[in-house]
Amino acid sequence: MTKVAILDDYAGVALDLADWSPVRSRAQVAVFDHHLSENEAVEALQPFDVICTLRERMAFSRTLIERLPNLKLITIVGMALANLDMAAATEQGILVAHPNFANPAFAAAGAGVPELAWGLMMATVRNLGEEHRRMREGDWQATAGVTLSGKTLGLLGLGRLGRRMNEYAKVFGMEVIAWSQNLTDEAAAAVGVRRVEKETLFKEADVISIGLVLSERTRGLVAGPELALMKPRAYLINISRGPIVDDVALIAALKAGQIAGAGLDVYDVEPLPPDHPLRSLSNVTLSPHLGYVTRELLAAIYSDTVESVAAWLDGEPIRIANREALAERSAGTQDGNANRD
Repeated sequence: MTKVAILDDYAGVALDLADWSPVRSRAQVAVFDHHLSENEAVEALQPFDVICTLRERMAFSRTLIERLPNLKLITIVGMALANLDMAAATEQGILVAHPNFANPAFAAAGAGVPELAWGLMMATVRNLGEEHRRMREGDWQATAGVTLSGKTLGLLGLGRLGRRMNEYAKVFGMEVIAWSQNLTDEAAAAVGVRRVEKETLFKEADVISIGLVLSERTRGLVAGPELALMKPRAYLINISRGPIVDDVALIAALKAGQIAGAGLDVYDVEPLPPDHPLRSLSNVTLSPHLGYVTRELLAAIYSDTVESVAAWLDGEPIRIANREALAERSAGTQDGNANRD
């Protein structure tokens, strides 16, 4: 019987938020509720034909893919998966299925990311994480936060996340400035934002919120020189991707009191190692990559996953991210066979 693995279901909700009966009636479904290292994954996942992933929680390197001989289908959330070696999957003849983003359920559930970004920002400037810890330990207040009204919010990126953050900021009485490599004065002005140069943004903003896609252009974009420009009472919020910020430089700035604090939902290595320095800093508010983790969005993701896996089991067409590469590989194999005959 076909074996299907659902990976990294940390909250234990995968089977509750979607109707898996179209898959479970024809396949054995196993749920993994904890992160697997590569060696653990090799041992645990060898029997499986199908693996259902959730964003970048599980890395699929070439070495892992080549050690899973039964694997035929991987479902991903997105058109690609940053930590999945698509070339290796293609070479092994593994289909990589992407979601149907035309489904309105995805758009409706997308508000969770900016909502968490704003909540993380408020928690950070009011020291809620540290005060929560003190209350749990039987202590009382020991910090003084700041108001957001009248302050300047600097947006690195004015895409979907940045535009929603701008709307929230206006309600809170904040001025908003923004910068990204492609942002124009006209595009910023159209949503009531002042476009500035990157240096100006880091100098003027009281809170900086990152809303950029991780790419070669944005990796390490916020490093020592940028942090040195920030006000001593300024805060940095990152809910996009960890590697956009140089975490060594950020930790040094936080330890030295060079900036007031940071609110982080994303990290270079996830899950964040138990002994990571960020866990011990009192001026950092941490959340475990919760931006997209809402019941509404997870329901859309898992329902789409069921649809893809069920269609594959039926031999019906599915949305394949590496379709062209697989076709080219198949054609090359056929040509090679023809040449050998």
